Amino acid sequence: MRGLFYSHDGQGLGHVRRNLAIADAVTQLNPRASVLVVSSTDHIDSLVVPPRVDILKLPGLRKLSNTSYGARRLSLTAGETLAMRSALIASATQSFAPQVLLSDKHPHGAHGELRAALAVLRAAGGRAVLGLRDILDDPATVRAEWQAAGVLAAIADDYDRVLVYGNRSVLDPPEVYGMTAPVRRMVRFCGYVANTPPPHDGTSLHSSDGRPVVVATAGGGEDGYAVLQAFVDASRGAPWHPVVVSGSDAGVEEQQSLQRQVTQLGGTYHRLVRNLPVHFTDIAALVCMGGYNTTTEALCAAVPTVLVPRVEPRQEQLLRARAFARLGLVRTVEPAELSGPALSTAIHAALGDSRTRIGRQVKRSLDVGGAERAAAELLAVATPRRAGIRSGAGPELPTERVDVAV
Repeated sequence: MRGLFYSHDGQGLGHVRRNLAIADAVTQLNPRASVLVVSSTDHIDSLVVPPRVDILKLPGLRKLSNTSYGARRLSLTAGETLAMRSALIASATQSFAPQVLLSDKHPHGAHGELRAALAVLRAAGGRAVLGLRDILDDPATVRAEWQAAGVLAAIADDYDRVLVYGNRSVLDPPEVYGMTAPVRRMVRFCGYVANTPPPHDGTSLHSSDGRPVVVATAGGGEDGYAVLQAFVDASRGAPWHPVVVSGSDAGVEEQQSLQRQVTQLGGTYHRLVRNLPVHFTDIAALVCMGGYNTTTEALCAAVPTVLVPRVEPRQEQLLRARAFARLGLVRTVEPAELSGPALSTAIHAALGDSRTRIGRQVKRSLDVGGAERAAAELLAVATPRRAGIRSGAGPELPTERVDVAV
């Protein structure tokens, strides 16, 4: 079995990390399987690439708005960048010849860049699967964007299955996002997808001063400075040892400022910690934004967690943080409260939380076996190709036309 897993990676690491977790589960379930992960993240070397999985690195995209992307590094127009990415994905689909293609969130990719690859896949008898995280945005916003871009029609025309990475009890996408009957029939709820931490490499985030360690991380760091600065402020005179992980995409001046401040507090600064979730079982508490992957991995480790969710340009993290707080899984501090004592109060409370209680509540409330269940669905969908992919000219590639991606 060969699978091609696509993510556009306009911001952060969430999309590719989900695909890597599922790729790992696929190769565990089927030792003869191979997965090519198509990604544009600059930080793939900071992630764990499983055996029998390889990476096709695309030129980077930068998210400009909810539905708009531009070149991250190259001096190219958005149209030129996306046309090049589209040609690379289509070529890889033709030469790698996957039986199944998995796309994270975007049915046609960023601005339609996946259309050509889907045409190649279909011509060879391959199957297409769309993966959706539990919460996408405010339901009214998702419905409006999907209607404007014809997303449900695209899913019905080009996909064989839709995998929801979440629990229906937390959010029911077919209902709240108004999925049509043909799309609803494709939906399978898989549970939450969590990356399995690799073996501990011996490194440690333990403090040398005996204080409990509280880690604050903002993922890739592109928009997390306010959260990390608030954590530094809350750590002045606090009874914990602060560890700040700024993320590789934080601005240079922001990194320097955070490093200087946290060092003055007697804490520890890291630009990047490879395989950070490995350390979740060792730390006393975690402060992070409400991203899907970090939150899910923290819950799997039953680490007391304070979420400071992003509220722009999407409400996704805010809605997830509130849902998990209602279940008693996390504590939340919304961005408007960062200037006051709320974060310090929440961290103090988290340090008193019981890991045993959190672990029991996670087992009662959430299914976190999503990677394995998604892998089983993909293996079931993959079928022998009805026609071989012939070498030679591929399908016509997209021109400068721009399709809205959501």
